[in-house]
Amino acid sequence: MKRRSLRAFALYALVIATCAILVFPIYWLLVTALSEPSQLRQLPPSFWPAEPRWGVFGQIMAERPILLWLGNSALAAIGAVAISMVVSVLAGYSLSRFRVRGGQSLGLFILTAKMLPATLLVIPLFGIFRNLELIGSLWSIILAHATLIIPFTTWMLKGYFDTIPHELEQAAMVDGCSPLGALVRVILPVSAPGLAATALYGFVLSWSDYAYARTFLTNAQGNWTANLGITTMKGEYISNWSDISAASILVALPILAIYLFLERYLVGGLTAGAEK
Repeated sequence: MKRRSLRAFALYALVIATCAILVFPIYWLLVTALSEPSQLRQLPPSFWPAEPRWGVFGQIMAERPILLWLGNSALAAIGAVAISMVVSVLAGYSLSRFRVRGGQSLGLFILTAKMLPATLLVIPLFGIFRNLELIGSLWSIILAHATLIIPFTTWMLKGYFDTIPHELEQAAMVDGCSPLGALVRVILPVSAPGLAATALYGFVLSWSDYAYARTFLTNAQGNWTANLGITTMKGEYISNWSDISAASILVALPILAIYLFLERYLVGGLTAGAEK
């Protein structure tokens, strides 16, 4: 009994310590946002400001077009995820269900494309978008993010479709459905947790991008995304880290809200196939 109690105590202590380490940066970001700029350089540091500046969030929204930046980020992320999911569902289902010559090599090629860093594709994409006159447009970001998301979501959905029995679409086709009809009417409803988890990860990848936005939207301030807009708040000689932290919290809130709303689908997508 003592050994079990010690093991349980050690396990709980480890979990608490891990959560504290993970949550502390977020807590410190909030402390930085609520503190006066002069308090950020004092030693020893204060772990909570004496007079929190709760009005800093309203001040930032009044001084900077945060809502416009958030709207642009949302449009870019939603557009990229919509394109990526259509392509990834068809590609992932094909890789899962059809055995064709070169199918395994194609899957490895997609996995290799996922490993390529985003910065490696910036120069060729810039040349393509310049020829198409898309530089400065949100469409350049949407298409660029789709190239980043599609390999990842295709591989995730391929693994998820592998866990779904083939008998489901076979029964649907016996009842008169075409292969595409069986996918739309039977497989996709069953795959809702996996689709939601995959779309969420794709949304986060698009939302957190900075390299593409910095390259394609530099001269189009009206189309700046949130991450690009925040970097303009950093001065050449002096930076107000309290305001930058407050803006960062505002940018992180939509992702937090989406995670909380789709938590059950995310958990279901991550654990799908565990019993098979």
